[in-house]
Amino acid sequence: MSEKKCSYSVNDGVAVMMVDNPPVNALSGPVLADIREAVENALADDAVRVVVFTGAGGKAFIAGADIKEFGVLVNRQTGSDFLKFGQEITHLIESADKPFIAAINGFCLGGGMEFAMACHIRLADEEAQIGLPEIKLGIIPGYGGTQRTPRFIGKGRALELILSGNFLNGRQAAEYGIVNRVVQAGMVLEEAVQLAQTIAAKSRMNIRAALRAVNQGLGMSLQEGMTLERDLFGELCESEDKNEGVAAFLEKRPARFSDR
Repeated sequence: MSEKKCSYSVNDGVAVMMVDNPPVNALSGPVLADIREAVENALADDAVRVVVFTGAGGKAFIAGADIKEFGVLVNRQTGSDFLKFGQEITHLIESADKPFIAAINGFCLGGGMEFAMACHIRLADEEAQIGLPEIKLGIIPGYGGTQRTPRFIGKGRALELILSGNFLNGRQAAEYGIVNRVVQAGMVLEEAVQLAQTIAAKSRMNIRAALRAVNQGLGMSLQEGMTLERDLFGELCESEDKNEGVAAFLEKRPARFSDR
């Protein structure tokens, strides 16, 4: 049996999920299948509290689709069907009840940028190359690039990237708002794991509630979102972790959350 092109290892609640498809971690059909399997396994794994998503080899996070597979895209139906699986995976990541942190190293292009945008938090190496070059191939982004990008950075900047196919380095991507912050060259995975460890130390139920409030609230009116926030806050007030968090603060000690 061939080795998986995406797998993860867990340490203290943090899973490092790594795409490993040399030389540039291109998204072939088998790679997408392995990513989906790894995501589903991590979500079902009680040992995993936070996922750091990155690319192996240092050269690329994900350098886009495997162009060799495009030969079968000969009409409207085959083109549309080709995108469904990748879109399903990005939705699975975005709607996950565990945080996904993208540690962007090297080339993060096309589907790579789209997978990174599906993550809840994005850190980028200052030397990373990030962009949506599909226009150069006579197509457009297909895993959410035309939808998430303008939602993140506004219509004008999104169209600049989509219509030009130009790349941004890590610092430019941070200025645009595509990534949360830029990290010194060679340090992005370490920084992402440190952030993941900070999050993993919190109550699992509180993390889930916060993710739900933000993810669902963005699709609601402000008033509806405020109601959702109020309801979730009320639910947490009945938890042991709320009592522990308040007690720890008052007693000036670290909280010992039990996820209850």
